[in-house]
Formats: sequence, C-alpha cells, structure tokens
Amino acid sequence: MKWKKETVTIEEADISPGRKFSGIWMIPILALVLGIYMVIDNMMNEGPEISIAFTTANGLEQGKTKVKYRDVEMGTVQEVRLNDKFDGVIAKVKLDRQALPLLRTDTRFWVVTARVGVDNISGLDTLLSGAYLQLAPGTGEEGERDFIGLDHPPLTPAGAPGLRLNLTSDHVTSVSAGDTVLYKGYKVGRVETMKFDPADKLLHYQLFIDAPFHELVNSSVRFWDASGVSVSMGADGLNVRTGSVESILFGGVSFGMPEGVKEGEPVAANTDFKLYASYADILENPFAYGTYFVVSFKQSIKGLLPGAPVEFRGIQVGKVDRVMLKEGQALNVKTGIEGEGAPIPVLIYIEPGRMALPDKEESIPLLRKGLKQGIAKGMRASLESGNLLTGAKYISIDFYPDSPPATEGMFLEYATIPTIETGLAQLAQSVNSILHTIDELPLADTVAGANTAIATLNQSLVGLQAIMENQSTQQLPVQLDQTLRELREAISSLSPSSEAYQSLNSSLLSLNRTMSNLESLTRTLAEQPNAVLISSDPVPDTIPEVSE
Repeated sequence: MKWKKETVTIEEADISPGRKFSGIWMIPILALVLGIYMVIDNMMNEGPEISIAFTTANGLEQGKTKVKYRDVEMGTVQEVRLNDKFDGVIAKVKLDRQALPLLRTDTRFWVVTARVGVDNISGLDTLLSGAYLQLAPGTGEEGERDFIGLDHPPLTPAGAPGLRLNLTSDHVTSVSAGDTVLYKGYKVGRVETMKFDPADKLLHYQLFIDAPFHELVNSSVRFWDASGVSVSMGADGLNVRTGSVESILFGGVSFGMPEGVKEGEPVAANTDFKLYASYADILENPFAYGTYFVVSFKQSIKGLLPGAPVEFRGIQVGKVDRVMLKEGQALNVKTGIEGEGAPIPVLIYIEPGRMALPDKEESIPLLRKGLKQGIAKGMRASLESGNLLTGAKYISIDFYPDSPPATEGMFLEYATIPTIETGLAQLAQSVNSILHTIDELPLADTVAGANTAIATLNQSLVGLQAIMENQSTQQLPVQLDQTLRELREAISSLSPSSEAYQSLNSSLLSLNRTMSNLESLTRTLAEQPNAVLISSDPVPDTIPEVSE
C-alpha cells in the first residue's frame, strides 16, 4: 500500500483588532453613574438623625409630629419608643441638612401644645394643626446628636442678652418658677427654675435678668422675697411695703442695694446670691462680709443675748453671735482653770462695711490689722447696760489709755479682744471697796475703851461729891488729895500719849475720811445723775488707724 504524498499549504491568518465599543453598554454605565451621583447627592443633602429623651410621649406621633424653628419645618419624628429603663421615651427625629448648624450642646427641644398660664396663653394654633417639637438653638459646640427634651417651654430664649444668676435660701418661700424679678417695682427678669437639694438642704433658684437691666446687678445688691404685703410698726408710724400687683398675687423676687452700702463690682454669670425672707432682714444684715472675734468676761453676762449690738463709740459695728459656754468649759478643763479664774467667752461678729471699709473679702485683713494696732493703744471691749428696765446688755469697744497693757490673743481659731470693767460694774466695785474699809475699822474696841474711861471719871466725880457733902472740914484735904490722885490717874488715861486716846483718834480720822468720800459721791450723783452709767473722767478721742 502506497501512501500518496500531498502538499499542505499554510496561509497566514489575518488578526483583527476586535469589534468597536457597543452603544448598548452606555445604558448600564449611565445608570451606574446616575446611581452613584444620587447616593452622593443624597449623602451630601441628607439631614442628621438625632434622639431626644422625654418623660412621656404626650404630643409625639411618629411620622406626623414636625420639628419647627421660627415656624419653619426642619424635620419629622420618625420613631417613638420606650427607653431601656422604661422610665421615659426616646424620639428618633430626622432633620433637614440645614439644621446641622443648629445642633449644639445646649440646643433645647420641647413639645408645643396649648397652654394656659398665670401670665400668658400660648400654643392655641396647635388646637387645629396638632402639637409639634420646637427647636431652640444654643451657643455651645456643634455636633451634638443626643438631647434631653424639656417638660415645659423655657422662660428665656437661648442666647437672649442678659445675666443668669443663682439664688439660695435656707427656708421655704413663696417664690417659684415663672415668678417675676423686680427692681424698684419694675419687672426686669424672671425666675427660671426652682429645686430643693437634699445634700445641702437648701432651695436653689435660677433667675434671668434681661438686658440692659442686668447692669444694675453688682456684688453689693441683695435679693429678697417680694411676695405679698409687708406691714411693720415703728416710731415713725405704720409702714406698708408691697411689690407689683403680680408679685402680690403670684410671688416674685426683688433686688436693690441697702442704704449706706457702697456700690460693688460687676458680677459674672451664674454668680451665687442669698435670697432673704424680706426687706427687713436685709436692713438687719446689710453687709455680706465680716469676721469673728472672742471677748471674755469674768463678770455676770446676764442680759447679753445673741443678736445684741457690738458698738464702737456708739456706732454699731457688729453683733453678738453666741455665748461659747461649752467651748469655754472644755478649755478650762483642759488648762485646769477653775473658779473665779474662768472667764466666759462670747463670740462676736464684726463687719468691715460698718466701719467705712469696702464690703468685700479684702477688707477683713485690714480690719484685723486695725484692731491689732488699736489693742496696743488701749482698745478694750466692755459689757454695758443698754436698758436699765429690761436689763438688756451690749458690748462696747473703746480706747482706755490707762488700762493695763495687753495684746491680741487666740481662743480656739478666733482672735480675742481684751476686756475691761466699766460703768455700773466699776462703780459697784468702788462702793464695795469703801464699805469694806468701813467694815474693817476697829470701832467696837475704840468705843469700849472710851466707855471704860468715862465710867472711871463718873466714879471719881461721885466720890468727890460724897466727900463734899458728908466729910468734915478737917478730913477734907486728905480725902480731896486722894480724890485728886484718882482723878489725875483717870485723866492721864485719856492724855494724847495714851493708847486709848491714840486708838480713838485713829478711828475718828478713818471715819472722817470715809464720810468725806460718801459726801463726794453724793455730791457727784446730785450734780450728774447719769454718772452711774457714764464715767466722768475724760477719755482722749483716739481714732484707730487702719492701714491699707
């Protein structure tokens, strides 16, 4: 079998560059680009989603309740659910992108419904349109997404010009949230919140003073409860003090500067002030700063009560805080002091503002320095009678240059002021000294000696008379001579050199001096009846120097 040989010819293939791009692919590509654009555009224009916590869902409907700012819709409530603890609700809200700059740390939300209050009626439009969420932008940092909704609309809009302050009170007042703040009867602000803190057992108020009235507030102003009507009776007649009609009916707070108090410095926001119960309480405590001292007395302090005035030359500079009997006894036991050597300490409160110093904390060191210098120059504290009928007493501070030297001491953590006895106490001490001198005179022995000498003289005279009547002339010289000898002996016992005469003479001289002192005392009381209260000795008018 033979194979037939065939020749195979191989031709080169033509390689084509491929088909051109088909137009049909443009459709999915355009769809993809459009989808990407829509996603990016949606991401760029989509508003934020936030959560707001409320105590109840009253007025909230998911998908229906709108969020408004200046009556412009800014979003919608998407979801309303209970929180994890089941003690409140969480509202999920979808906002427009334009709301992003409004979401700050202090932005507030609340439900707007129809409300009827004491001073206004609001939200009547919601009776037809339904409740909505009101947005009030804050001034804090941007980027917040979780908020706590308010149960009631805020009384002051966020960012409103003015000054926000804090008040504290240790007793219940008629002031509550929403009450007015008055200055000389004119409404200048409002009380925003009120709460009681069990930790410090104080009532805390937050109030807002509208601009430009906030410039009236300085460190020297005082706040008091202006609710109701205050009636007082004094020497000048019946005084009635009231606020506005609104404050009489619903309560309010008033502020101002007490008479005689210098204007203070401007205060910052959230400064703390005390809320006084009435304007009368401010007059009793017009100054904000003061310091404590201790004065100790060895005499009776009966009639000295807490609140009694502390005066410097008749000008009140403070008041008595309390008698430190317990602390004094503890210190006496510790130091071993007993009996008359244990004085009674009294705590007093002195205010620099009453001594023409600025009513601020920096004045306290100046006051202490001035008192320390005054003590070295004879400044002393004394217990004086303020009313002889009631027995009320007060503490007086004055200069006594002749008093024994003394320096400022310490009692526990308080500086002490040396004391001195004056007035009735000093007079009583002088009278007791005179009576003690009279009591020590040997009047009984002197009178007994005189009686003995007189009895002897009487016997001699009787004997002489008997001789003259019953004896004969011849016996008369002898008996007369004997009588004369006896009479000479009796008279010699009363001679200036005798002991009886000297004793009688000394007693009579002492009695004469005592009667002279009593005569001088009687003459002084007749010429100056008030000498029992005011010392007649002139006292130099030394004014304490206060170094700044």
